[in-house]
Amino acid sequence: MTISLRLTGAALLLAGLAGAATVRAQSFAVGTASAARGEKATGVLAVPAGSDAGLDIPVAVVQGAKPGPVLALVAGAHGTEYASIVALEELIENLDPAEISGTVIVVPLVNIPSFEQKVPHVNPVDGKSMNRFYPGKADGTQTERALFAITKQVVERCDYLIDFHGGDLDEDLRPYSYWVKTGKHNQDAMSRRMVLAFGLPTIIVSADRPTDPAESKYLDATASTRNKPSITVEAGHAGTVDPGDVGALVDGTLSVMRLLEMLDGDPSMLENPVWIESVKTVASEQSGIFYSQVERGAYVAKGMRLGYVTDYVGKRIFEARAPEAGIVLYVCSVPSMKKGDTIANVGVIAASPPP
Repeated sequence: MTISLRLTGAALLLAGLAGAATVRAQSFAVGTASAARGEKATGVLAVPAGSDAGLDIPVAVVQGAKPGPVLALVAGAHGTEYASIVALEELIENLDPAEISGTVIVVPLVNIPSFEQKVPHVNPVDGKSMNRFYPGKADGTQTERALFAITKQVVERCDYLIDFHGGDLDEDLRPYSYWVKTGKHNQDAMSRRMVLAFGLPTIIVSADRPTDPAESKYLDATASTRNKPSITVEAGHAGTVDPGDVGALVDGTLSVMRLLEMLDGDPSMLENPVWIESVKTVASEQSGIFYSQVERGAYVAKGMRLGYVTDYVGKRIFEARAPEAGIVLYVCSVPSMKKGDTIANVGVIAASPPP
């Protein structure tokens, strides 16, 4: 009888260890954020110090009650594109693991130094854009080390990815998205469905992204060169947090999750988007004070004046004109202008939807 009890106790101990191992196997961790099935967890993705300071990037993991795909949501590569950052904060708060099939990785703010110091476009620690140096380097500067960590712990572990951006402090931007077209039929078909499900009415066909995984440069290309359907979405303008922009980003994400069968219900598929076949950048040839003469979203003819630059005593020294007919995707929103700065981006509208 004693032997039998001992065996039973040993069996229970082994069963308990096996059960604990199963629970551990079901957990999903990114950095210090580890969520078991049906749980939500937050933490940081720690970027170690190197040639410059280390960085703790906030991250959340929402692991659904049921199995399914892994979707990565990343924002704040440019830390003053506020609407996209706030949208992901809202999603972290409101996503309910009990309603989700699969796992959502949320990285709401990559570029903390930019956010804290209110520096647009770049990481002030090393002066680099945090969406131009993927897949990063383990021994590079802070930007490169951060992007290396995101590549390894976020991109390589997801099945689908959405990169969130918006109008920086000096960009008056019309909401739009990028469809990354790689030439891989199945992958492109899936990412096209994602961008239509997201629902922003203007879509740029991005067929010139890098194709080498080792030189991917952008976050969406880092995913697509690793055979993961990805899109980039932009809403927000001139550093504002407009509820309409935030709502469009949140609603678009939930629609994509329905498309991926991570949430119940049908996605809201966009039916008649404006397809942009190329983007023409208009840069200033002079430093001075910029005066805009168009609004974001305006349709312009070739040669139409977009704005002008004066010197610091009011003499007009440069006129910016549209290089092609199209739609103003964004226009500089501040008077400060130096030679080489972007005045506007004009999207050339495709004659027909891309195949």
